[in-house]
Amino acid sequence: MTHPTPLKAALPLALLLGGAALAQDAKPELNTGDTAWMLVSAALVLLMTPGLAFFYGGLTRSQSVLNTMMMSFVSIGIVGVLWMLAGYTLAFGEGGNALIGGLGNLGLEGLSGALSGTIPTYVFAAFQAMFAIIALALISGAVVERMRFGAFVLFGGLWTLLIYSPLAHWVWSADGWLFKDGALDFAGGTVIHISAGISALVAAFVVGPRLGHPRVAHVPHNVPLVLLGAGLLWFGWMGFNAGSALSAGQTAALAFITTLIAPAAAMLTWLVWESVRNGKPTAVGAATGVVVGLVAITPACAFVSPWAALLIGALGATASYWAVQLKHRLRADDSLDVFACHGVAGIVGALLTGALAWTTGAGKPVGEQMIVQIVSVVASLAFAGVGSFILLKLVSLVTPLRVPANQEVTGMDIAAHSEQGYSENETGLGAPVFVGGD
Repeated sequence: MTHPTPLKAALPLALLLGGAALAQDAKPELNTGDTAWMLVSAALVLLMTPGLAFFYGGLTRSQSVLNTMMMSFVSIGIVGVLWMLAGYTLAFGEGGNALIGGLGNLGLEGLSGALSGTIPTYVFAAFQAMFAIIALALISGAVVERMRFGAFVLFGGLWTLLIYSPLAHWVWSADGWLFKDGALDFAGGTVIHISAGISALVAAFVVGPRLGHPRVAHVPHNVPLVLLGAGLLWFGWMGFNAGSALSAGQTAALAFITTLIAPAAAMLTWLVWESVRNGKPTAVGAATGVVVGLVAITPACAFVSPWAALLIGALGATASYWAVQLKHRLRADDSLDVFACHGVAGIVGALLTGALAWTTGAGKPVGEQMIVQIVSVVASLAFAGVGSFILLKLVSLVTPLRVPANQEVTGMDIAAHSEQGYSENETGLGAPVFVGGD
């Protein structure tokens, strides 16, 4: 029994992955090597969300570290359940149309014994669940230290079903309209990073800035946690990108090597910009550069050559670095720069995918492909941005989005979870630092 899958284009574009990618006269067969690789890849992608929790947690104040990390961790629970119930079928269900998948696979019904290409469809569904999990977790970085935990959980569930799943269908399902247009997004530039980035920016606007912003700077309380988180993200991202080949072969190998090159180039580029502008490279800058490079290469990882990956990493880091420097002009307190790092780098990566796919012979002629890429970027921004605004307003009718001011000042951990990250907080650890004004 076979089951349709999203037809992620490889090299060249005519090489399509999934059940429909096989020759019509060939019967799909289970490949144990591909299955083993995809099981490992799914586990690697799952590790990315705890890695993100460390990354985000280190960047916040000590008295809110648990709440920050819990917003990432709870995403595993929210999406793990909802993806099984309805998320998967809305994204990849049989009998769908250009906008949404069919409802035939509610509760993962009908997947037992099915194949997606050469792997069990259960494995494909689990792999895709990991993508949906980290997409939601990314958004939390914009509203840490002030958004109610319950409000985030409710918003997260709605966002997964009503924004992420339809967008995944548009881009990765054979029925999706962006897929049919030929949009190139190998592992989630539009589906994950652009959608999460713009949703995070909208959430920052709706929830409002942290108390005292921008006069009060909330400095990272634990930089080693930031580095640990970035390292885990990079490690897991190898499965994120190379696993998106859905098989162990040349396409996965190209995605793997470009996922090494682009973040390395981005890290060095970020450190150069820091040194030129501020005189010294920082550890937080190095970690941020790695993440930005990973974001930028994600849509292009199997569509471009290694030298093009280096260029994408450098340009993505440059764009995100200056987006961080100029973020005050947006007048939104995106606490951990989710839009600047994921939204901006995701946009740059998606556009450069179209511009550089010729380096491996993928895609349409450059001009035509660029138009398709621009359409996919604009569609993702508009759908996720407007949709997130509506969902946040709906959630606010059920529960306040924001914690009381006294809880925000003293920290979120005790109030939200009756726990604290450290048994004894040193005086001043993670305390607000006044940087100007009265």
